[in-house]
Amino acid sequence: MDTLTISLEKVDFLPPNRVTDDTSVLTLKNLVFEPLLKWENGFVRPALFESWSHSADGREWRFVIRDGAAFHDGKPCVADDILQFVSGILDAVDTFGMKWSYARYLEHARITADDDHVVRVENPEPIADILDIFSEFYICRLDSSGSPVFGTGRYRVTEFEAGKRAVLERTDGRSGPARIVAVPERHANARYDALKRGVVDAVLNLERIDERVAFDEDFAWGRAVNTLSVMYYLNCQQGIFRSPEARLAVNHAVDTAVIADEIFHGLAVPSSTIVSPFHLGAARAQLSPIGYDPAKARELLEGVDASETIRLRTPTFMPERAPEVSRFVAAALEAVGLKVEIETELDRPEYARQIGRKEMGDMAIFDSSPHSTYRILNDKISSKTKAVWWQGYYDPQTEALIEAANQAVDDEARDVAYARCLTRLHQNPPWLYLVHPVDVFAARRGIGGLSIDHKGTLNIR
Repeated sequence: MDTLTISLEKVDFLPPNRVTDDTSVLTLKNLVFEPLLKWENGFVRPALFESWSHSADGREWRFVIRDGAAFHDGKPCVADDILQFVSGILDAVDTFGMKWSYARYLEHARITADDDHVVRVENPEPIADILDIFSEFYICRLDSSGSPVFGTGRYRVTEFEAGKRAVLERTDGRSGPARIVAVPERHANARYDALKRGVVDAVLNLERIDERVAFDEDFAWGRAVNTLSVMYYLNCQQGIFRSPEARLAVNHAVDTAVIADEIFHGLAVPSSTIVSPFHLGAARAQLSPIGYDPAKARELLEGVDASETIRLRTPTFMPERAPEVSRFVAAALEAVGLKVEIETELDRPEYARQIGRKEMGDMAIFDSSPHSTYRILNDKISSKTKAVWWQGYYDPQTEALIEAANQAVDDEARDVAYARCLTRLHQNPPWLYLVHPVDVFAARRGIGGLSIDHKGTLNIR
């Protein structure tokens, strides 16, 4: 195929010091740039770093750059490029103006170059989690106009106007279309209509159309459960959810299968712990969702002071369908004897900042997006770090398990350690677990080599 035209929710290449979980942006990033390491169902695989090794105690790591790696303007990719990129990330902020946690993860690390081809990371404590961190870093450089479009990936950017159009050309003779044209369309229904009219060849994020997807046989379809978790933070510092019994009770009170089927139109699966089934430790833990059992919820609440009205907070989007989910959850909690009041925040960036400042009411719907089990435990669960998204959860048993996981080095040891963490957090939940959305794409029949991964990224072979 000479040219593949794809319709995405947005078309953009972000500055080098910006990390994102946006599936549209990630789709373009994966074509033009390479991550230092490739994430694959919890584990990492070679990418721009073709190999790595570590000391026996996990305090020192050595990463080797892929032989022949070069940016699209011909400049060889060397260790100094990676050091500069990492330095920029450590000082960066996210979409909401909040500082990324990477600087905290690497606060005591020393990152240096042995030579042009080798990056070394040294840390006072074991730091196997550097693998997770590096899987989120896509190396890029600015062109002469200041656009972040030079990568080392198999497609180069030949045309780009932010928010309007991007044209990519294949850099080698490997399979895949010679040319990819990406056009933006904010609304899922309009993206689908463009496919029906033959204006585009493939469209992403059709799970967001207004009605239930019919999966028309005129098109080829792909779908994958996303690693993202739609959940409610529970205020564990004050109010009813200081009680483990109350936190477990609300998990029994809500029928998440109905949320998945009716509100998400069948394009979601219920959650069982703080991460998706594809995070490190999840497959080994083999957990099932906490069962819908209103009688059990009432029993757990018998010894809890439930006299105060629960303040349930929600934005209008991010996660998708947040208001509808919040109305459903409020009704479910009221059905087991709780009093609930919904508060809606119209300013989504401010909502995120409020949650970061612990101004969350009693419960607040949110989405947890990192594909790293380490990051979720560190940023959101650990009472030792008490990081930006931590909401007061304190459980000595969980903390001991997190500490053990942080000391694990090899893949097998980390997997086992994280499985124990996830199992404990299933037994003593810090959140109200809801669902993992399913991402959907469609394409014209006859176009081969398209797939979607668990991060929602459209992959083109």
